[in-house]
Parts: sequence; C-alpha cells; structure tokens
Amino acid sequence: MSDWQAGLPGMKPGEVWLVGAGPGDPGLLTLHAANALMQADAIVHDALVNVDCLRFARPGVLIEHAGKRGGKPSPKQRDISLRLVELARAGHRVLRLKGGDPFVFGRGGEEALTLVEHHIPFRVVPGITAGIGGLAYAGIPVTHRDTNHTVTFLTGHDASGLVPDRIDWDGVARGSKVIVMYMAMKHIASITARLIEAGRSRDEPMAFVTDASTDHQQVLETTLGRATDDLAASGLEPPAIVVVGEVVRLRAALDWAGAAAGRVLTADPLGIRAAGRKDSA
Repeated sequence: MSDWQAGLPGMKPGEVWLVGAGPGDPGLLTLHAANALMQADAIVHDALVNVDCLRFARPGVLIEHAGKRGGKPSPKQRDISLRLVELARAGHRVLRLKGGDPFVFGRGGEEALTLVEHHIPFRVVPGITAGIGGLAYAGIPVTHRDTNHTVTFLTGHDASGLVPDRIDWDGVARGSKVIVMYMAMKHIASITARLIEAGRSRDEPMAFVTDASTDHQQVLETTLGRATDDLAASGLEPPAIVVVGEVVRLRAALDWAGAAAGRVLTADPLGIRAAGRKDSA
C-alpha cells in the first residue's frame, strides 16, 4: 500500500463501491477512486469510462465492460445490477466504475437500490460530472455572477429513449438562464424547438462538447436556432455535453485547455466557431 493510501478506507470482500471516474481525464479521478482501483478484485465499468483510468488497477484484476450506449446493443440495466450482486456474493471486492458521477444520470441509484434489495454492503464515491468538469475543460463555466444565478441539468432522453415528457420544458426555458444537457444529441432538433417555442431566443449561444476533458475533445459553438443544422454539418459524434446560455460566450476568453494545446479557431460563413484540439480542428 502506498503512503497516500494509509488514511483511506479499505475495500472489504463482498462489498461493492459505486465510483465516479469523472468526465475522461484520468487526472480527475478522486483519491478514493484511485484507491478503489488499486484494491478491487473485480471492476465493472461503463462505456463512458476512459480506459486509461484502468491503468491504476492492480495486476490480475477481473475487468468487465458493461457499457450502455444509445442505439447500440447493450446489456440490460437489471442484468448489470445483478452481476454486481453475483460478484459480491462470490467474495470479490467489487468496483462499479462509472463515467462522471454515479448519481448524476448514471443509474447509480438504481444499482444501489438493487444492492440494498440483496443485502450487499456498498459505498458511493462521487465523481466530477461532465456537466461541470467537461464544460470547464471547454472554457465554459456553468455559473458566472454577470450571467446567471441558476443552472438546470437535464437528460435529453428518458428510459424509453425519447425526449422526456415529464420535464417542464416551458418552466426550464423561463426559469433557468443556463441549461446543461446530457445525452441530448439524438433529439436536439426536438429539444431546441421546444425551448424556442417556450420563449428562448434563436440567437442564444449554445455549445456541444464531445469527448470532454480528453485529447479528443472538440467543441462546436453555435446558437439555439442553428444548432440542428450546424451539428449535422460538423460531423461530431456523442458522447457529448450540451450547454445553452450566455456563459458560452465566456469561452472566447476562458478556453485554457485549447490555448495550451495550440487550438485553432475556424469561422464559417454563418459565424459559428467550430473548435477542437490542434489535431482535430
């Protein structure tokens, strides 16, 4: 055990830790997350976890991929949850590693309830959610005193894969200066239309951040009214975090990661800025 681990908790056989791996950069792992990776007998990770994070795992650990990606063959959530139970009952120290934070649109709550149902002890290790950390790597703060005192986080699809009808879109549009959306690219045309219909300006700035905080990060800056066409023309693919609001304009001054990587901005005739790392602009 390393010196820095001495004051951290140990994993116990038959126990499950639900751990957030952050938005992608392995440096954003918490000490608790790194500690768990070094102790676990079995690691079950989702599709959004950067595989570089697994380098902290000890030799011989059982590693299982249990990723769920929209529109692609994926294991059922109930099966994933029951697999955690199975591994714990076999006496393993089980790490369920999830992208971002396990309790922010990560189904960590569902998995935890299954563990409770089967009397499996567990621990939750929060992670840096992409809606905050990923946007920070794009130079977009989710709050700023001069632009907003509220921010709303929402998911772009529900359990059925459709735009969530239980979201009060009118209320969100009127009540939150900044809107951060997870898993929203598939239904972006419908979502932007609802926000505009509810009173948001078509000229309001908007950004898509793909592969946030990794070397493959790309950012598309656009507006609410042009978002659907500009996204289609960009060729960007999920995973992505989407943000609507005046904070997007702050990126022009705050894009620290892009500046460090020698990012080049390109402008198209519509005036949007599609930006990525130097090797992907």
